[in-house]
Amino acid sequence: MSRSAHPAGPRYADVLPEGHYSPPAADLNVLPEKVWSRTVTRGGDGVVSVGGIEVTRLAEEFGTPAYFLDEEDFRTRCRAWAHAFGPGADVFYAGKAFLSKAVVRWLKEEGLNLDVCSGGELTTALAAEMPAERIAYHGNNKSVPEIRRAVEAGVGRIVLDSFQEIVRVAHVAAELGVRQRVQIRVTVGVEAHTHEFIATAHEDQKFGIAVADGMAAEAVRRVLGHDSLELIGIHSHIGSQIFDMAGFEVSAKRVVQLLAAVRDEHGVELPEIDLGGGLGIAYTDGDDPREPHEIAKSLTEIVARECESAGLRAPRISVEPGRAIVGPTAFTLYEVGTIKPLEGLRTYVSVDGGMSDNIRTSLYDAEYSVALVSRSSDAEPMLSRVVGKHCESGDIVVRDAFLPADLAPGDLIAVPATGAYCRSMSSNYNHALRPPVVAVRDGAARVIVRRDTEEDLLRIDVG
Repeated sequence: MSRSAHPAGPRYADVLPEGHYSPPAADLNVLPEKVWSRTVTRGGDGVVSVGGIEVTRLAEEFGTPAYFLDEEDFRTRCRAWAHAFGPGADVFYAGKAFLSKAVVRWLKEEGLNLDVCSGGELTTALAAEMPAERIAYHGNNKSVPEIRRAVEAGVGRIVLDSFQEIVRVAHVAAELGVRQRVQIRVTVGVEAHTHEFIATAHEDQKFGIAVADGMAAEAVRRVLGHDSLELIGIHSHIGSQIFDMAGFEVSAKRVVQLLAAVRDEHGVELPEIDLGGGLGIAYTDGDDPREPHEIAKSLTEIVARECESAGLRAPRISVEPGRAIVGPTAFTLYEVGTIKPLEGLRTYVSVDGGMSDNIRTSLYDAEYSVALVSRSSDAEPMLSRVVGKHCESGDIVVRDAFLPADLAPGDLIAVPATGAYCRSMSSNYNHALRPPVVAVRDGAARVIVRRDTEEDLLRIDVG
């Protein structure tokens, strides 16, 4: 046998020790409110409904897998964020979480602004008639054509991410005879308590310009040296799926210190700071997210305190919730296919989707909940791993969960809190057809992003 090979044994595939996972709920039929959207209920017959429509009916009409988005819940969360920060601040929905023309229209109607980070997202925003002045344009490597499109459209702000980008935006704006409003994205050296791949404020990563080595101060000098740029503020984002506000406090303090340094050097008090988004949501019943009014109060007090200490007028605050708005509003509905018990280990439950519609478990070790939704069950709980149909052993949707022991092929199960990043990061791996997004409200359901078809696959394969 090769020295690089060895027998795997029955527990090779990262089997968790007993006690690592949470014990089963007392009643598997209960749907924890913090994990599911507001209009999700289980009826007397055991079938779960959203927006007044049973999932069995939704599955018949739209098929599985499919994302079902609770429109009323989405709008309610938009209003909660807008109300929490009030007219003295700006709430930008982070479009990368999930974006469609319908979502843009909802944002516009509910009074939120929109943050985009690509030409495609900008195109979608403009196609749905979001006023350009309510759009912020992000991204660490914007191309000149993307910058030109944004400046021509009249976006309200472009967030500058590098010295090269300062030159690019200044040049395009000068060519077009525009004085473009910009912010500078800085990295403040905060180690957010989150996964390595979604922590964004430490120095060793691709986003922003570091404060610690003086580069952010140099970026300010360069922006102020361009007549075609109007520097309106500083932007900071510390990561994603964050529950602890301590990181925001450190970030705000260092951003305010930079504002004070700008005042002292240039005699300019920048009028805005953007503290980003990244606030966590409940993927499992053990998660404890903060409410928008708590977040608003905390951030406002932090900034006011630091500005008072520095002798600055408090700037206008911007925040960018994406996941915190759309994440809890949707669930993914699957049909159970193969059920494979492994004696002494767990039961593998294979569904008709997988990593092509939810890559987050494989990519981030993300944790999710899951429930049987086409009926209720009083059977004993069985430790399960919900997996997809792709040719990858890492094709895992829910790593460890308890489902009823009488689960059978043809049952419908649902994974809640999949509104953010699941459809946005979906793929055609194994030539899978990406699921539709169906908006449900007041007993009516409509497709807002249709399911891929085999014709779609062949149309772009030009051979």
